[in-house]
Parts: sequence; structure tokens; C-alpha cells
Amino acid sequence: MEVTYNCWHGCHKKSEGCKHCYVYRRDESIGKDASKVYKTMYFNMPIKKDRNGNYKYPSGTEFMMCFSSDFLIEEADEWRLDVLNMIKERSDCNFFCITKRPERIMGCIPNIEDYPNLYIYCTMENQKRFDERAPIYLDLPLSIKGVMIEPMLEEIDISKYIDKIDVVSIGGESGDDARPLNFDWVKSIRQECKKAHVEFNFHQTGAKLIVDNKLYNIPRNKQHSQARIAFKD
Repeated sequence: MEVTYNCWHGCHKKSEGCKHCYVYRRDESIGKDASKVYKTMYFNMPIKKDRNGNYKYPSGTEFMMCFSSDFLIEEADEWRLDVLNMIKERSDCNFFCITKRPERIMGCIPNIEDYPNLYIYCTMENQKRFDERAPIYLDLPLSIKGVMIEPMLEEIDISKYIDKIDVVSIGGESGDDARPLNFDWVKSIRQECKKAHVEFNFHQTGAKLIVDNKLYNIPRNKQHSQARIAFKD
């Protein structure tokens, strides 16, 4: 069972991949300021119980965290320990989050080895951000080191980092103003991962995909399914 767990909402644009952030687009459409960070009504979601005293979310649930924020955002420093305590309490479940702030991981979670069910992946959208974040992130004492290249904005050379990476996942950008993803970039990263026996996922095409020098506009409801069938082997 996989569920989205947004313990807080709101973020600050940090780098080039944030330009067309879907959280900002969505909040602006309803007159909200996405830069304001606040705790949500779902804060205690992992430890909610039913009328019989059982956890509402059963053992084995995978909590996908902070899709509308960053788990390491500064404003959440005063709330994070409560979430970490819930993660520890729910040791029968797994918690996943993605960050653009790897430099804050050890400061925010100094005893990270106490949370073996917490998986933190890092987003690196272009070569500049890869070279900036990968050396920090890949040297951390994490059980699994996952790299998210989303939105992938250009061709990226990951060869000098590949031996430290466990999984790479690629996605394009969504929205009307999406920057195109070139399928050749995806194939290049996939080949690098295959050679190094690193897990690879192409999870989303984005709204604009270039294949053989032709630009395709991919409907929103097809962006994940088209990515899943892009590779046959």
C-alpha cells in the first residue's frame, strides 16, 4: 500500500528545476502563496488509529513524503523530530522523501542510522546541480542512495559518481511551460546504469518529449504510462 504523506506544505525555489514547480502552479491557481510553509492536517497520519485501536495504515505501508514541500526545509526544523519519532514508531512501514538540500541531512537527522525505514533520495536536474549535490549526498551514511533526475533539463554525465549510486530515476517536466526532455539523454543514463548494474527507472516523460529530433506533446494522463513502456528489456 502506497500513500502520499504531506506532513507540511510550502517550499522555496532553490535551483533551475524549480522554475515551473507544480506546487507553485497549483497554489497560485487557488490564490495561495506556495512559499509559506505550514504543518498540514495530515501531520500525524502515520500513527492515526481506527476505532478499534489499530493503525489506520497497516504494516508494510509506504509513505511517500513531502510531495508539496521538502522534508529538510528550514521552517520545518521545529516539527521534524515529531515526524522522525513517528517514523521510528512505525518501523513496520517505509518512508520515502526527495530533497534538493542534501547539505542539511546530517544536521537535521544526525542519528540517521536510527531510521533504517527512512529513504532519502536527492534531486539533481542538470550537470551543475549534479556536480554540486552528488559529492555531498553520495558520501552520507545512507542505506540506499537514490538519485532523482527530475525535471531532466540537459544531458548529464554521471560516470564519475555511478559507483556510489544504488538507483537512478528520471522524469521530465510537467505543465504547459514544460522544458522538453530529450529521450537520447534518458537512453544515455540508462546505458550507464546498465553497465554499472545500477537500478534505473524512467518514471515520467513530462509534457514535452523529443524522440529522434521530433517533439511530442504528451497528455498528462499518459506521461507515466508512456515512460513505463519506453524500454522493452
